[in-house]
Amino acid sequence: MIRFLKSLVLLPIAALVILLAVANRAPVRLSFDPFNVDAPVFSVDLPLYAILFGAVALGIVVGGIFTWLGQGKTRARARYHRREAVRHEREATRLRAYAPETETSGAYTVPNTGRTALPAPR
Repeated sequence: MIRFLKSLVLLPIAALVILLAVANRAPVRLSFDPFNVDAPVFSVDLPLYAILFGAVALGIVVGGIFTWLGQGKTRARARYHRREAVRHEREATRLRAYAPETETSGAYTVPNTGRTALPAPR
């Protein structure tokens, strides 16, 4: 079901991208020299679709990097809490080895001393 929905969304997008590439395949001069417009030092002739796809890819990469950097505190907190959970689990395991035998009674754990909490009725 998920594959069907994914293909239902991605196939029209792929068709639009292919149509965009076919319609815009004429070369366009991309100049990196803002001071010399007539004969730029840094320029390249590329199809327009290549420039558009490159810009989108660059935006995805830069956005991903900034998102990853922005989540640094959250990842650090998760690492800290994971280490604390492991430490508490180890301590609980270590303390269970020294704990006396216990008997579970409902929601409470009662030490097994052989006696009842109340004296027997007379």
